[in-house]
Amino acid sequence: MRPIARLAWPALLLVFALVPTPAPAGDKPEAGTIKLEPVKFDEFLARVAANKTAKFTLVDAWATWCVPCRENFPHLVEMNTKYAKRGLAVISLSFDDPTNDKVLKDAKQFLEEKKAVFPNYLLDEADGVGFEKFDVNTIPAVFLYGPGGKLLRKYSLDDPNNQFTYDEVEKAVVALLDGKPLPKEGGADDKSSKK
Repeated sequence: MRPIARLAWPALLLVFALVPTPAPAGDKPEAGTIKLEPVKFDEFLARVAANKTAKFTLVDAWATWCVPCRENFPHLVEMNTKYAKRGLAVISLSFDDPTNDKVLKDAKQFLEEKKAVFPNYLLDEADGVGFEKFDVNTIPAVFLYGPGGKLLRKYSLDDPNNQFTYDEVEKAVVALLDGKPLPKEGGADDKSSKK
């Protein structure tokens, strides 16, 4: 090899080492991109109302100690993937204890594992306030908001004879995004017809 060619190889290798390569599709999002932000109830509602870019906002109330919440969380991630470009904002709202560092670490790890790349809030209130303010007895619970933060529908598991499914939530989202009225569904409390 000529002396100049020998010197070019290390430079060429350095150039290729510095070129970013895309991560494989199955990898986790980059560290630091998923946050769990503490928020008070009134501030949370103000943020939902202030979002002028979304046509509708879907809020999923969950906690790490809630097995059905954890099992159904992938539906939330899937709805974000499918409908964000059509105007749906997806938000997760954790009812975990804001004073328990281990629980908060577990919650953040869970969000990272599920690739929850949408806003994730931690309700920073005393125990039970979330249930009281959102008028639910159990979680998971899903809230569908329209423009200006108007609550259109609440899905809860409070009535054992009238349980919701995330498929029903998705049907309602699709109907709204298509400009159609909300379908009547089991497990839902239709707020759009109440004054």
